[in-house]
Amino acid sequence: MALLFFGKDPETNGDDCPTVWVDDASADLVLQGWKADGSTTVECLATGHIPDTEAVIRIPARMVSQIRKACDEVEQRSAIR
Repeated sequence: MALLFFGKDPETNGDDCPTVWVDDASADLVLQGWKADGSTTVECLATGHIPDTEAVIRIPARMVSQIRKACDEVEQRSAIR
């Protein structure tokens, strides 16, 4: 698996911050984000179950342009398959 880097949160120090990648093999989005706080998690649980293999994360809105670029890449890769 190779990950294509699309960006980190531009307002952090560059370490341990929200990041966006695209998996080169599967064309999946891969996101690193801050763990959601308790009240956010509780609200998410109101609409369903969060299995142990999943997590609720928070990505800052300022990363939308990086996520859009990654989504465009995913869309192109999916069309080719």
